[in-house]
Amino acid sequence: MSKIVYVSGTFDLFHRNHLKMIEYGRGLGDTLIVGVSTDELVCSYKNPPAVPFEERIAIVEALKYPDVVIPQRSLEHTQRIKDLNIDIFVVGDDWRGKYDYLRDLGVKVFYFPYGAGVSSSNLKERIYDQYRNLIDKSDKHENPDIV
Repeated sequence: MSKIVYVSGTFDLFHRNHLKMIEYGRGLGDTLIVGVSTDELVCSYKNPPAVPFEERIAIVEALKYPDVVIPQRSLEHTQRIKDLNIDIFVVGDDWRGKYDYLRDLGVKVFYFPYGAGVSSSNLKERIYDQYRNLIDKSDKHENPDIV
């Protein structure tokens, strides 16, 4: 019997850990559906994404792994699991425990380990820090035209 896999994410500032999680999902079943969180959904629990929804979903659609890419408008997935007959649910391990309730519906839940390395939050922080350093340097230099 074919298995339907659902990978859930925001996929902001798309990076290799996003790709690894989607590729991992592809290997777990026969049909891979990727849900990309809308801007409205993301803003309901954290700061807005740096990359707008339309661009994030287009990036994921361009990948070779997903069969279907859909908007994700809720963090509650019971109805989506039922509507799409999802067998396997994959999400980053920063959500560990949040989706254990799906197991009661007979769904296998995998919390993909990002581990050390790249995350969208880390990237945003590094970009901001680099920007602040540039501003600080530019604000503190001497202007040779002023005596």
